[in-house]
Amino acid sequence: MSVRIQEADFDVGVEITALRAARKDIGAIASFIGLVRDFNEGDTVTSLHLEHYPAMTEKVLHQIIGQAQSRWKITETLIIHRVGTLRPGDQIVLVITASAHRGEAFAACEFLMDFLKTQAPFWKKEHTAQGHRWIETRETDQLAAKKWEKL
Repeated sequence: MSVRIQEADFDVGVEITALRAARKDIGAIASFIGLVRDFNEGDTVTSLHLEHYPAMTEKVLHQIIGQAQSRWKITETLIIHRVGTLRPGDQIVLVITASAHRGEAFAACEFLMDFLKTQAPFWKKEHTAQGHRWIETRETDQLAAKKWEKL
C-alpha cells in the first residue's frame, strides 16, 4: 500500500505496470484520475493551488487506506496526490486499487476517493479572474462519504 504526495505529474500506465509487477494474485484493477477543471461555481478557474502539512496528510491517507482494507480484500493500493500550483486539465489525484475480484476493487476505489474528498487535509485555493478563494468541501461530497456508514 503506497501513498505519494508530490508536485510532479504522474504516468498512469507506469503506475499500474509497477503496481501489478510480479503479482499473479491480482484479478482486477480499478483506478480513478482526478483532473483540475477550468470552471467552478460559475467562474473560470485559471489555476488551483494545493497545500498540505506532510506528516498529518500522509498519516490520514494511510488511515483511509486502512479503513478500505478492513472492508474489502484489496491486494494493492496506490494514492498519488499532487500539491503546488496546477492548471486546468492537469492531473491532481490518482487512486488505484487491486483485488482478486472487480467488485472489491471498484468499491475500494470509490470509497478511497469519497474519503479523500472529505477527510484528507489538503487546502485548495482557486484562482479566477475575480480573485482567489479557498475551496470548502461540497455537500455532495459529504453525502457520498456518508453513504459508506450504512455499508
